[in-house]
Amino acid sequence: MSTNRFCRSCGILMPIFSLPSPYGVGTLGKEAYEFVDFLHEAGQHYWQVLPLGHTGFGDSPYQCFSAVAGNPYLIDLDFLVDKGLLDESSLEVLDSDYSRVDYGYLYQTRWELLRLAFENASSIEEEISSFRQKNADWLDDYALFMALKSHFSQKPVYEWDDISIVQRDSKAIAHYSELLEDDINFYIFVQYLFFEQWLDLKKYANNNNILIIGDIPMYPSPDSCDVWVNPKVFKVDSHLQPIWIAGVPPDYYSEDGQVWGNPIYDWDYLKSHSYDWWIWRIQKNLQLFDIIRIDHFRAFQDYFQIQAGETTARNGVWKPGPRMDFFNTLTDTLGDVPIIAEDLGIIDDSVRELLAESGFPGMNVMVFGFRAYENNSHMPHNWKPNSVSYTSTHDSETIDQAISELSEDDRNFALDYIYSNPSETPSFSAIRTAFASPANTVIVPMADVLSLGADGRINSPSTVGCNWSWRSKPDSFTYELADKLYKLAKTYKRLC
Repeated sequence: MSTNRFCRSCGILMPIFSLPSPYGVGTLGKEAYEFVDFLHEAGQHYWQVLPLGHTGFGDSPYQCFSAVAGNPYLIDLDFLVDKGLLDESSLEVLDSDYSRVDYGYLYQTRWELLRLAFENASSIEEEISSFRQKNADWLDDYALFMALKSHFSQKPVYEWDDISIVQRDSKAIAHYSELLEDDINFYIFVQYLFFEQWLDLKKYANNNNILIIGDIPMYPSPDSCDVWVNPKVFKVDSHLQPIWIAGVPPDYYSEDGQVWGNPIYDWDYLKSHSYDWWIWRIQKNLQLFDIIRIDHFRAFQDYFQIQAGETTARNGVWKPGPRMDFFNTLTDTLGDVPIIAEDLGIIDDSVRELLAESGFPGMNVMVFGFRAYENNSHMPHNWKPNSVSYTSTHDSETIDQAISELSEDDRNFALDYIYSNPSETPSFSAIRTAFASPANTVIVPMADVLSLGADGRINSPSTVGCNWSWRSKPDSFTYELADKLYKLAKTYKRLC
């Protein structure tokens, strides 16, 4: 179905929040432009980012308040000073720690600055109004949703005190739209800033031959504008409480499986409406990214659902997904969409057949292939040309950490496999091995490029605490490092 549009090339996975900046979190500012310059000098063709959405509890980019809205924390403050929306002196109170993202501190300080910028925004009212009109299909609903969350003490939508607004009664919508008008205008202003900065950065990247790979989580958060506005799309009750939730069954790694808590789609309803919500969602993301990675692709074949209230996934059941009917409808509506299928996890022959029929490239991850007595698809010599392959991912150990934690036999095998030698770190030997592989596209997390161990890990699934907080240090993107990557890309014919 889908033609292979990926040239033999390479790129780097680097979350925006992991960029250096003097304000406690990576932003869409100067350092992001410098990273594009680094990618260009290093012969890279892709910059893969994690979801850019407005994160909720836990600060995971895979649990957002909206399928479209951007994360306010990523807005660059220096640009707001340049626009006359903030005084430079107002930034002096901010945390300049480069080591980790402190989301609690961001919550306490960033919103106050954005409010101050909002109060100074009279000079750009026309631009904001134009942005609002162009994004009327989602922006007003999102802004009202966020204003209502504030009004109801940040409770999730299914715990709001007024059932009439939970169920979007027209009189309640009118009442709260008037009552919370100032807050609504503030959230619209914040999204205007995010989209202005992001689209400028994307244009700069594209002008430097860098394509942006974005990421779509399979399921939205149960506390999201998407569920509030489109309850029929999901298996929820009249209070928007999920009836069935997503997760994965017990396996070798987890005897109880995983309970994610996200509401399950009502695929029968979606099919009867030509999958319009999903297609709208992909269309919106195509305005932000050049290529889309869809997380948990296997759920389009069969998805795992668990009764709400269950504490383990032991009693969950598999249900059929929309399969090729969805992708045929997507192609008929939008044409050949550039998609990467995240086909990791519990994969059977039916999922492999769906991937083959769709034509989308799947994924391989080198750290999953280092077992001395196995020969699996994640070993680079088995990578298929039509694949997007990684040394590690945002959910796994870094390559150096993974090798160091193997058993002695497996570690010796891994070091022999990547032809590790004293002249370079194991991670760079792994990158060399990946670049030499048959895979058309190789993406390397920045922590692997920097040869980091456990301190460079982005997320440990099913844990809470220090996830989504890794940051690169200032001056990480050196000319010497770019030159080293460029020579590898040139040697293995990955300059695109």
